[in-house]
Amino acid sequence: MYILITPAKNEEKYLLNVAESVISQTLRPALWVIVDDGSTDNSPDIIKNLKKHHDWIQSVRLPEHPRDITFHYSYVCRNGFTDAIEYCSKNGIDYDFIGLLDADTCLTEPYFEHLVSAFEKNPRLGIASGGIYYDRNGKLPCMRIMEKYPAGTGRLWRKACFFETGGYLVEPSPDSISTIKAGLHGWKTQNFKEIIAVQTRPTSGAEGVWKGYTIDGKNAYYLNKHPLLVFLNFIDYATQKPYYICFAYAHGFLKAFMRRDKKIDDEEIKDYYWNKRIHEYLPHFFHGK
Repeated sequence: MYILITPAKNEEKYLLNVAESVISQTLRPALWVIVDDGSTDNSPDIIKNLKKHHDWIQSVRLPEHPRDITFHYSYVCRNGFTDAIEYCSKNGIDYDFIGLLDADTCLTEPYFEHLVSAFEKNPRLGIASGGIYYDRNGKLPCMRIMEKYPAGTGRLWRKACFFETGGYLVEPSPDSISTIKAGLHGWKTQNFKEIIAVQTRPTSGAEGVWKGYTIDGKNAYYLNKHPLLVFLNFIDYATQKPYYICFAYAHGFLKAFMRRDKKIDDEEIKDYYWNKRIHEYLPHFFHGK
């Protein structure tokens, strides 16, 4: 059994299709909490209607706030996880896994059944996701990601791993931080490309691709990424469409560097991105693994 969290802000264009993909799962969640981040479009009505027809769907409504994929995004998700865990405790709902699904990601029908099966086969698997594919004019290219790094959307945590690594932290790039901490605590993490989910807009693209990748560059500085790693990320982005995302990424990093912005306080994460991540990334960069 698993519980699922979805942050949503002004997602009327995508939310109903995402909901249909969750409802159609061959292994449905015991509880699905949709966190409405102060939507001003028709999203609240869509959520209300979903709750009316499915008693395993609940929601949280937060005050209006500008869309923000740095600290606020993780704050929204954290609210959802906290509410879902408390709801399960009060209502006697047992669960073994905790999931996160963005409001722009549609799932194939056996998606979570296949993920849960992977966990059952490997008791040390702590976090996993399927492969995230983009809908580009009828073609479905897969997001380029290392096999040991689950995607942020469509991911499951084993319950024990989630709590052992501090839950969902209110930080930029919370999914990456969670994955790193899981590995440092001895858990396995994996991205299963054969388990398919389709993301209907580019990652970091909710407020425009340029802004999204600028924030990505800023977060690279915040997380203490080694300059060589940042450079390789830049080259990698330069090979992906739209090609200008590499310049947005560089702009965000250099702006944070010139201002000497604050970095993450977590020494474990700072050390990982400065000393260890580059050795993991090099084989992926040169061989596409």
